[in-house]
Amino acid sequence: MPAAAIALTVLLAVLAVFQIALAFGAPIGRFAWGGQHRVLPTRLRIGSGVSILIYAFIAVLALDRTGLVELVPDAVSTIGMWVVFGYFVLGIFMNAISRSKPERFTMAPLSAVLAVLSLLVALG
Repeated sequence: MPAAAIALTVLLAVLAVFQIALAFGAPIGRFAWGGQHRVLPTRLRIGSGVSILIYAFIAVLALDRTGLVELVPDAVSTIGMWVVFGYFVLGIFMNAISRSKPERFTMAPLSAVLAVLSLLVALG
């Protein structure tokens, strides 16, 4: 389902911009990483940088799985998208139990949308 892969990629790009802002010290930390810091400490800024790489890899898997690009073996994109689906389902729960209300009320629903999109892509 190419539309789901494109929507997933767009949302991941938006999240990447968010993570870039966090990594550069934007005071929006209450929306991420447990919401305990207004401005993230160095270790979490590094985590935000790593998240961007993960989002890029997920986008490649999704686009590859739907045939929009051919960058990885089919088995990798097929299995990988199921792993991604599980990752986003876990994200729903992790964000839902956050002590931060902003994180709970924005990131948990966003994780749910990402889970649905990744499921659609995984199902092919």
